[in-house]
Amino acid sequence: MNYRELPPSTRDLSRVAAIVGVGESDYGDDYRAARARAEGYVPPTPEGLAITVFERALADAGLLRSDIDGLAVAFMYGGPTAEETAGLLGIQPRYLTNTIGIMAGIVPRAVGAIASGECDTIALVYAVATRSIGRKFGGQNFAEGGGAPASYYYYHPWGWSSQAAHWAMTWQYYRHLYGLAEDGLAPVAMQLRDNARRHAQAIMQTEITPDAYTQARYVVQPLRLLDLCLVNDGGVCLIITRADKARDTAKTPVAIAGWGSATVKADKLDALVRQQLRPQFQHAGAQTLAMAGLSLSDVRHFEAYDAATIHLVNHIEGHGFAEPGTAIDAFRLGEFGQGGRVGINTAGGMLSGSYMHGWNSCAEIVRQLRHEAGDRQVPDVESSLFSLAETDRVSPVLFTRGA
Repeated sequence: MNYRELPPSTRDLSRVAAIVGVGESDYGDDYRAARARAEGYVPPTPEGLAITVFERALADAGLLRSDIDGLAVAFMYGGPTAEETAGLLGIQPRYLTNTIGIMAGIVPRAVGAIASGECDTIALVYAVATRSIGRKFGGQNFAEGGGAPASYYYYHPWGWSSQAAHWAMTWQYYRHLYGLAEDGLAPVAMQLRDNARRHAQAIMQTEITPDAYTQARYVVQPLRLLDLCLVNDGGVCLIITRADKARDTAKTPVAIAGWGSATVKADKLDALVRQQLRPQFQHAGAQTLAMAGLSLSDVRHFEAYDAATIHLVNHIEGHGFAEPGTAIDAFRLGEFGQGGRVGINTAGGMLSGSYMHGWNSCAEIVRQLRHEAGDRQVPDVESSLFSLAETDRVSPVLFTRGA
């Protein structure tokens, strides 16, 4: 099964498995150490990060290595195979798979493996040393080996030079459509930074004021540095098991209740910039809610792939948490902040928390649904929606408290 193929979004697969363990690296500490580069500093490796987060997830779940009979690995920019990783982790799984790094469809496929009997308890391990390897986002040319799909996404046929460029074009269209100023996205960046400051391991802890936002340098005008996600090292591990086994674990399990998927078939520029992927959000979101047997009004917590401030707006309006053209005003009014009607990217997201390609969003969902998120806890939350949108595909997953 390739990463674009998912198990069907059917009720019989809803809540058959649950997350029982979560482990994360120390994003903030590692980022500050990388910046300081004190004498003797050794940058993290994907292998070292994978071991750290696996051991933390295993301890969190209260399980033994022998309990893990499935393994999915996701090393975004190179790393060991699933077989090699199993050896590093000291486990002997009967089900092994290598998957992409981005959190698109990985959880549904793990549920599918459990439902089909290929494994009972699977560890999903992601690790990336993006900052340590000097990974660049944008500015490359064809001579540097960009190739497909980068050439399709960022160069041909629109002349985009980076990921930031297509978000800048999207924001330029959106703000002219709704009559907004160039600095109109400031409330989004400010809210996510406020959220991050409630999490000790979030990377960015300094308050963003309106002046700080407008004084930040442009990356691709009209988007500024504070409109774009971080670049950092880190890892996440999620342990998923059968629902009946999950009920016997020490901590509250988090059930995987539904998922969906929708892809842009043609006219990508129109779909991404003019429509902001709204048809794809609506279709995939409806699939997800129907599978879970819930409505959008049941969702009190939303974690979305915020590669850019405008892309978070796309998610919010696309899924229906705000009408088109109104999400930024909702941020300004505090509707998506602490005590608001929906908690959004409550640990700071990828803009201020950590850029883990959506994996950190799922970790935050686990903490929220366990009711262990501390100062950033959404009161009495019972269901959380995760949404990942690439430039041509939307992949939401809905989680509920308990199994």
